[in-house]
Amino acid sequence: MLTALSNRRRFADLSPQEVLALAISSEEDDARIYRSYAQRLRASYPSTAAVFDGMAAEEDSHRTRLIALHQKRFGDVIPLIRREHVAGFYARRPVWLAANLSLEAIRNEASAMEAQAAAFYTRAAGATADAETRKLLGDLAAAEAGHEVAAGGLMETHLGADAREVEDASAKRQFILTWVQPGLAGLMDGSVSTLAPIFATAFATQNTWTTFLVGLAASVGAGISMGFTEAAHDDGVLSGRGSPWKRGFASGIMTTLGGLGHALPYLIPDFWTATSIAVVVVFIELWAIAWIQNRYMETPFIRAALQVVLGGVLVFAAGVLIGGG
Repeated sequence: MLTALSNRRRFADLSPQEVLALAISSEEDDARIYRSYAQRLRASYPSTAAVFDGMAAEEDSHRTRLIALHQKRFGDVIPLIRREHVAGFYARRPVWLAANLSLEAIRNEASAMEAQAAAFYTRAAGATADAETRKLLGDLAAAEAGHEVAAGGLMETHLGADAREVEDASAKRQFILTWVQPGLAGLMDGSVSTLAPIFATAFATQNTWTTFLVGLAASVGAGISMGFTEAAHDDGVLSGRGSPWKRGFASGIMTTLGGLGHALPYLIPDFWTATSIAVVVVFIELWAIAWIQNRYMETPFIRAALQVVLGGVLVFAAGVLIGGG
C-alpha cells in the first residue's frame, strides 16, 4: 500500500502538458460514468437517462476541445496519466456501486462530480506560481463550472416537474417493494411469531438464561427461514419487486431483530425485571410496525394499530397461558 502511494505523482509536480492530459482522461472517464448511469436508468427512468446522455455529450465536447488545445500546444502524443496516478486528485465512485444508489442519489452524485472537479482545478490554480499553468488550470475550472451549468439546463430540458414527479414516485414505489415491504413482513413475523415461544418458556421455567437462549434460537432461525424464503420465491423479474437478495436480506435481518427485541431483556438475571422490560419492548415493536404501515403502506394508523396490537396481544396471551399452565 505504501509503495503504491509513493509511486503516485504529486499534482504540483505535473507539467502543463500532463495537467492537460489528466484533464482529457478525466473528461473521458466522466463521460463513461454518465453513459453507465443512463444505461442503468433508461428502462425505468427515461427522462433522467436523457439527462445523463446529454451530460455525457457535454463531456465529449469539452474533451474534444481539450485535445485540440493539446495538439496546438504540445502535439498529437498525449501522455498517459489518469486520476489514480496523481496523489490527492479527486476520485470517482466505482460505477458498479451505482447499482445500489437510489435515483436521487445518482442525480446528486452527478452534481457532486461536476462541483468537485471545478473546485479542485480552482484550488490547484491558486496554488501554482507558474502563470501559464495558472491560466490552464483556471480554464479547466471554468470548463467544469460550465459543465455544472449545462447539467442544470439539461435537467430543466429533459426532467421537468411532471417527469421528475413521475420518476420520483416510481423510485419510491421500488424502494417500498424492495426494502420496506419485505422488511415489514419480517419485522411482523419476528416480533409476533416469537412471542409465544419466548413468553411460554419464560413463565414455564422462570429462568432468564434459558428464555434468552430460546428467544435467540427462535429469532435467528426465523430470520434465516424468512430471508431464504423471500429470496427464493420471487426473482423479481416479473413482479418488479427488485433484487431477491436485497429483499431476502431486508426480510431476514428485520425478522431476527423483531425477535431479539424482546429476547435481549432476558439477559437480566431478575425474572420479573426482565419480563417487565420485555413486555414494554413488545409494545414498542408493535407500535413501530403500525407506524411503518401507516407511513409507507398508507394504512390508516388506527386500523394498523388495532390489527397489529390485537394480533400481538393474542399471541402474547397464548404464550403466557401455555407457559403458566
